[in-house]
Amino acid sequence: MQRYFLEVSYKGTAFSGFQIQDNAITIQSEVTNALQTFYRQPFELVGSSRTDAGVHALQNFFHFDINETQSQISNQHLYHLNAIISPDIVLKNIFSVDVDKHCRFNAQSREYKYFIYQHKNPFLQPTAWFYPYTLDISMLNEAAQLLTSYTNFQSFSKKNTQVKTFNCSIEYAKWVIENDSLVFNIQANRFLRGMVRSLVATMLKVGRKQISLNEWKEIIEAQDCSRTDFSAPANGLFLIAVNY
Repeated sequence: MQRYFLEVSYKGTAFSGFQIQDNAITIQSEVTNALQTFYRQPFELVGSSRTDAGVHALQNFFHFDINETQSQISNQHLYHLNAIISPDIVLKNIFSVDVDKHCRFNAQSREYKYFIYQHKNPFLQPTAWFYPYTLDISMLNEAAQLLTSYTNFQSFSKKNTQVKTFNCSIEYAKWVIENDSLVFNIQANRFLRGMVRSLVATMLKVGRKQISLNEWKEIIEAQDCSRTDFSAPANGLFLIAVNY
């Protein structure tokens, strides 16, 4: 038995999320169908990071196991696999790993970016949030920097999230200008369901001076998601990298 990692990139607009679902088109279902069509055998994929419906990824991973006597998996097949799969998904790399390597549990950290634009731009609309309000960037960065002082982020997790702990170790969090976009950039060992989008939407209230930095700290420490804003849409969020 041989284990492989499969690196993928995708625009999530047309998909009902990452993980396979009944009666829905997802990233996992499309990749599975492409592999099974080309290799003419069943595949069971395990995903690294489950992005929500409409969220994009520059880098994400699956892993799968296969009996090497059945078929030879090769990067040389990527051209044919990409010809089969949706144009919104790119299979970027296939490589063999030790059989005990797990694409989810062996990941050391994940990096996300959330893109905002403040002046009407039809070219940014599909992959960023139009937010035409005056923002104090220095206050946004003060709010972002405070995140590294905390570990419990229950306030930023959607209700009924099935996790053993709400603890996350944030390595960095910052707001930067990239081309015509205001970008929230964050890296951590793990993220909770809805966490990045709720961080963005709530911090923007700090940037608009609708809440103070002290109120922002109170929201973090409350461990109560009813005090958090989850309104940031999916289209602005990108999984940038999964680091091993």
